Amino acid sequence: MISSKLLALGLWLLTSTPVVAAQSPLARAAPETVGLAPEGLHEATALLARYVAEQKIAGAVAAVARKGRLAYLEAVGVQDLSTRAPMTERSIFRIYSMSKPVTAVAVMMLYEEGRFGLDDAVSKYLPEFRDVRVFASPDGATRALTRDITVRDLLLHTSGLSHRTSELYARAGVRSRADPLPRFIANVVRTPLMEDPGTRFRYSEATTVLGRLVEIWSGQPLDVFLEERVFRPLGMLDVGFWVRPEQRARLATVYRPEAGGGLTPVEIEEVPFTERPALLEGAVGLVCTVPDFLRFSLMLLNRGQLDGVRILSERTVNMMTGNGLSPEVLAARGGAMGWGLANVNVVMDPSALSYPANRGEYGWDGTAGTIFWVDPTTEMVTILMTQSSPPNPDSLRQRFKTLIQQAVLN
Repeated sequence: MISSKLLALGLWLLTSTPVVAAQSPLARAAPETVGLAPEGLHEATALLARYVAEQKIAGAVAAVARKGRLAYLEAVGVQDLSTRAPMTERSIFRIYSMSKPVTAVAVMMLYEEGRFGLDDAVSKYLPEFRDVRVFASPDGATRALTRDITVRDLLLHTSGLSHRTSELYARAGVRSRADPLPRFIANVVRTPLMEDPGTRFRYSEATTVLGRLVEIWSGQPLDVFLEERVFRPLGMLDVGFWVRPEQRARLATVYRPEAGGGLTPVEIEEVPFTERPALLEGAVGLVCTVPDFLRFSLMLLNRGQLDGVRILSERTVNMMTGNGLSPEVLAARGGAMGWGLANVNVVMDPSALSYPANRGEYGWDGTAGTIFWVDPTTEMVTILMTQSSPPNPDSLRQRFKTLIQQAVLN
């Protein structure tokens, strides 16, 4: 009989990847050769240009790949209104919560190596979680948990943890980009949970906790693990936790609308992305270009591999990109959207959405105006990146997605 350790080693050998140093270009295709109407894609570009002209956004970069080939990559507007530096396909964006699927992939790579079980208690690896309590009443009284938080809870956001912008966490000073991950963990465990683990979907700081677990399981800092095991193998050249000096001219500025019209720059963070942060934040910490995130998304669409480089097994990616919420938690969330271990929304009921989608389509967005969709039904990845706060001015995302979906011919 094969031992579990030997089986884990064999799975690691099957799914581990060689390190590659350069990005192989994605194969380009005329839209019609992959079943996309050029006129529909032109309409999508015109929509983005109209938003720029109406000063709803400063600029955007968008991409669509279908059947493994790049059919659309367009940049409109500018990175910065004061310098007038144009948006290009190499423009760098703060992707915020689109960092979560990247961290989830790192977690599941280590799962395949047998470093942990999905239903292991988090306290097995982070003893600080042994003393976490949960709110028992609105007056602030607390009690013991009904069960431990598991790794699966962290991936599914059913841990009871709260969001970085919540009043509770702001008041307790839980999250600061100036604090390293161990300090973040110490801060988060001294704040009570909002509810018992497994009882509710609550979007939270769970993915930053997962980043610390990646460090413990791998024995490497999170940024080193991601660089060596995810970014370099996939040929993602401009992704990281901060913008290096030689990249700064390509970083797009975040803008918010002014009351009288127009846009004004806004810095969301106390420690800006042009400085190396102490906190390697798996939930919201990455910057990236559209082509780099397209490569990551295509790896997911291809069920774990890109250009012959395998990151995860097909079985694991299938598990990650389907709904993982229990029927009760899914129903309480509304039922139309599930949530996968990949830290993505999963379409369960397309008829309940305000834009066209297919059942099983998945993706997520970021608080500064980025979003991606992966659709296995049409074999398509769509990415749109702006830098705006709030992130979806005048329903730009839904309008853009509708035009792209309408361009699908067959």
